[in-house]
Amino acid sequence: MINKEYDVIVVGGGHAGAEAAAAAANLGARTLLVTMNLQTIGQMSCNPAMGGIAKGQIVREIDALGGLSGIISDNTAIQFRMLNRSKGPAMWSPRVQSDRWRFAEDWRLALEAIPTLDFFQDMVVDIDVEQDRVIGVRTGMGVSIKAKKVILTNGTFLNGLIHIGDKQYGGGRAGERASFGITERLMDLGFISGRMKTGTPPRVDGRSLNYSLMEEQKGDPVPEKFSYSSSTKPLDKQRSCHITYTSPEVHETLKEGFDRSPMFNGAIQSTGPRYCPSIEDKIFKFAGKDQHQIFVEPEGWNTVEVYVNGFSTSLPQEIQEKALRKVVGFENVKIFRPGYAIEYDYFPPTQLSHSLETKLISGLYFAGQINGTTGYEEAASQGLMAGINAVKAIREEAPVVLSRDQAYIGVLIDDLITKGTEEPYRMFTSRAEYRILLRQDNADERLSPLGNSIGLLANDRIKEFESKMEKTKNLKDWVSKYSISPEQANPILEERGLSPIKQKLKFDRLIARPQLGFKDFESISDLSNHLKSNGISQENVDRVEIEAKYSGYLAKEKEAASKIDRLEDLRIPLDFDYRKLKSLSYEAREKLSEQKPDSIKAAKRISGVSPADISVLLVYMGR
Repeated sequence: MINKEYDVIVVGGGHAGAEAAAAAANLGARTLLVTMNLQTIGQMSCNPAMGGIAKGQIVREIDALGGLSGIISDNTAIQFRMLNRSKGPAMWSPRVQSDRWRFAEDWRLALEAIPTLDFFQDMVVDIDVEQDRVIGVRTGMGVSIKAKKVILTNGTFLNGLIHIGDKQYGGGRAGERASFGITERLMDLGFISGRMKTGTPPRVDGRSLNYSLMEEQKGDPVPEKFSYSSSTKPLDKQRSCHITYTSPEVHETLKEGFDRSPMFNGAIQSTGPRYCPSIEDKIFKFAGKDQHQIFVEPEGWNTVEVYVNGFSTSLPQEIQEKALRKVVGFENVKIFRPGYAIEYDYFPPTQLSHSLETKLISGLYFAGQINGTTGYEEAASQGLMAGINAVKAIREEAPVVLSRDQAYIGVLIDDLITKGTEEPYRMFTSRAEYRILLRQDNADERLSPLGNSIGLLANDRIKEFESKMEKTKNLKDWVSKYSISPEQANPILEERGLSPIKQKLKFDRLIARPQLGFKDFESISDLSNHLKSNGISQENVDRVEIEAKYSGYLAKEKEAASKIDRLEDLRIPLDFDYRKLKSLSYEAREKLSEQKPDSIKAAKRISGVSPADISVLLVYMGR
């Protein structure tokens, strides 16, 4: 039988719960993970992938702090791609296609390997509170368990309601029951709740698809990986994804079910994710568009199950199948599971402090979709920070709060706490005003020393980090001193159609040019010999090259971060006319005019007012 008293209880075994439990237990806290089904710990409820635009940066940050998502993603990947290669390095984002079964299995085994972590399968139905302080939980089987801290990571299970056409039934995801009791208890304690909606596409039998009619999407020729640890390796083989498209015929078929769609008949009234709409929502809102892209993603190395990314829907099952059969390559498709929409309870995150502890109840933390976010990566990062801060509070130490110029995780949590969210929050690079500082390649430099000081990043990892940073620094010093002559450089420049140089030039100034990089000068023996004799890795080379190209921008961003911090208390006249500032976004003009903030700090806290809008205000006010 489980113990009856713990330091930390984590409720829910999804991505937030898994990271929270791992963090708390690895920091030495006696931790209990309570979940409704021990077989679905770490399960990928939606797409079988980790990372993507801005999300890949978050996974790298989790890894640098000592979390496990990056390592597990590497160990269970079937494809790796670095997205946005055509743009600047600040926009590059790693993404892996994952083996869904192995991903969940690896999470389960990783958690079982932590001696201070216990498990219990049951539904938590009540939170025990004494004098505005959490003291434990109660389960559906009547078990009462005491704890100093409780972290709620309930995902989409709180009063979850699944919609498929005109059919509705309770559930937290397909095949699993919803969770009841926690919402009602929290509201009794004074919390405000809301409803959100998300959806998922059908899963189909890959044997029934004609891939020869689709575009093949291979992984990177030289794949990288998420974790900075030497314990994981890049893929030596990869599985391809495929791309196909909808058509006017598909759209007309889907419209046949619109009258039975919960999206349009009033059955669903909660807000869904703006940036991951259902296929019926795309057709309705973008009526003039003849086609939409469909990504055909395998769910593992060996399974035939396929995820139809881009076809999220809650239309009747027969309409889903009829429309899918009109998609190129899907003419003979067999559906394993239909797509569905799910509504669930969340709690506006303005009710939390930056440590993710609730303001109303001491010792109670929220992480993941309960805070209104969407996405595995956003959830995992919140779970990690909640686990860390729960243990910090037990030790009576200051919480770990990441700043906006320190990590995307800092941007995420600050946005949630200060602005709240009225729709499922998803991270984008555009949400970060200092995204040149917050690149995917330098997350270790930004956060590894912190992860080590917290106690999550092992000493062998920090030694690897220090060795890499020393080699990077030595290379940076070398390229700033090494001069290339016109005789060496001009044949290379002329071959690429670039202007020749007339005198010797330091190598760092040469590679600062956007068209040039280390690889263009591989034939210069001094360079190749220096790299080989000093054991310089491609990662060292990439870091030095990126910083050479971005040096001016990096300095400006650091200065801007410092300046905005200093100007937060700048007063704004209450009669300020925001509508005349056409450089502000429309949403910002509307919300600023309505709420009339009295300072830049107050303006920054308004949901929908972006960092770019704040910059416009500062420019207009002469700052």
